[in-house]
Amino acid sequence: MLTVRQMRYFRELAHTLHFGHAARALNISQPALSGQIAQMEAFFGTALFERRPAGVTLTADGELVAGRIESILADLHDLESLASQGEETLSGRLRVGLIATVAPYLLPSLLAGLGKAHPHLVCEVRESVTDRLLADLKRGEIDCAVVALPLQEEGLATLPLFDDPFFLAAPIDRAADLPNPVPASIVGEERILLLEEGHCLRTQAVDICRLSDGRERAVFGATSLATLLRMVAGGLGATLIPSMAVRDETRGGGLAILPFAEPVPYRRLVLAFRPTTARRADFEAFARATRTACEEAIAGADPAIRSPITAR
Repeated sequence: MLTVRQMRYFRELAHTLHFGHAARALNISQPALSGQIAQMEAFFGTALFERRPAGVTLTADGELVAGRIESILADLHDLESLASQGEETLSGRLRVGLIATVAPYLLPSLLAGLGKAHPHLVCEVRESVTDRLLADLKRGEIDCAVVALPLQEEGLATLPLFDDPFFLAAPIDRAADLPNPVPASIVGEERILLLEEGHCLRTQAVDICRLSDGRERAVFGATSLATLLRMVAGGLGATLIPSMAVRDETRGGGLAILPFAEPVPYRRLVLAFRPTTARRADFEAFARATRTACEEAIAGADPAIRSPITAR
């Protein structure tokens, strides 16, 4: 008979693709892990992993098993959450993921507000790129994630959070030559600096500025928005900045923040979670707290460059 322990061991090995690494993550011995995987393979009557000197890879049958096990364990986590759910909203452990272009600007206000309103909540935060967060969410490694639409993963439910308008960040000496507000057609002619592959903000910038025609627009790929804006301040080009980041990222000077002409481009942020969850009331409360925190995150921005955030 297949056991929950075996499924969890299988999932960790399928994630790390290395017996030693998986055993350490599970806090068990490597022979114990090998024995449980061997029992699984005997149960299914086929090899689930191909052993190699440097690690393992999933076989075709292993890939099929991996998808089902991830779904089963995620459903099991949701079922177990019923036992720990009390009458108090947002209490106990909540594992939250946030994309890297939201976390630094939202977390200070969000965590402070949650701590005051929900003192029995233990919030664990993971920051990463969208694809990794959604994969973690489907595996049941996090409970919900603050991400931007559109989502490539199917089978997830979402709650609307807010629309976050974009501004154009340009070097101060270049800004004098640009119209204010900036039409999107002119932005497409600028040398736009982008985040590296994997960041949804890169994709959004490409879509907004219509850079998908194959022409070379940028020679740098930064890993963070802060680094990108320092490049802009140094005169290397321009970039897009979401309104929630304006207050924090313009303190270093050297930047001009210009609004876009109507229709103003924006990103739509949502809270994603598994539809089988028993914690929808918690997620609705978390979404309300997130909207409040976003309003506070942009409250200190210069009124001349602020744009309203609309909760949808």
